[in-house]
Amino acid sequence: MRLIQPSETCQFSLTKDLVGDDPIPPYAILSHTWGSDDEEVTFEDITKGIADGKTGYEKIRFCGEQARRDGLQYFWIDTCCIDRSSSTELQEAINSMFRWYRNAVKCYVYLSDVSTAKHTQSSELLWEPAFKRSRWFTRGWTLQELIAPEHVDFFAQDGTRLGNKSTLETAISNVTGIPLDVLRGRPLADCTIEERLVWAKERTTKREEDHVYSLFGIFDVTMPLVYGEGKAKAFRRFYEEISRYSK
Repeated sequence: MRLIQPSETCQFSLTKDLVGDDPIPPYAILSHTWGSDDEEVTFEDITKGIADGKTGYEKIRFCGEQARRDGLQYFWIDTCCIDRSSSTELQEAINSMFRWYRNAVKCYVYLSDVSTAKHTQSSELLWEPAFKRSRWFTRGWTLQELIAPEHVDFFAQDGTRLGNKSTLETAISNVTGIPLDVLRGRPLADCTIEERLVWAKERTTKREEDHVYSLFGIFDVTMPLVYGEGKAKAFRRFYEEISRYSK
């Protein structure tokens, strides 16, 4: 696991890969929806010092500033903290992702499609219906990013804080179908396999296998990644694994 930290030049740099007995300092973590591949800052962009030339750099800047306000020096973002050219590292990251979100001091949900602007003829906030329609609720990976962390704060595209998992729990439950007691910390092991699968049913991922791989943490299983196997084969392997664990 690598973390991002501010550098002496006010840019951002990556820590070494923290493995084994390396202590992991308190950190914040970002949950967001990906833009196009050429917009997102990659591991290579950070290491080469060219990250600020991409649109996705604004999310890094936002996360760093919010972490600083919360007294945290380090933070983690999936787009650039994983060297995706290494299949071994990618597999370890995906199998560890739920734990990384769970262990974060703060999780910041950045909603790029939610604005805090007001009606011109009214003081009614626009963000409430936009929040419920946000693309963030439709993506596969964000399911675990909502459930795993204890402290989840939601932010609009301009960085305005909208609330947290507790203050927005009714709206979140209505949109996702996740029961309130689960959002409040009810152990996932107390939920049936079928109940947990329903939460993910309508969500989508860019790669079809990720619809299955994004559920590893929800069911507390680990599996090898086989991109190219297709969703159906990935699900068969996954279901065999969770059936074995449930026994």
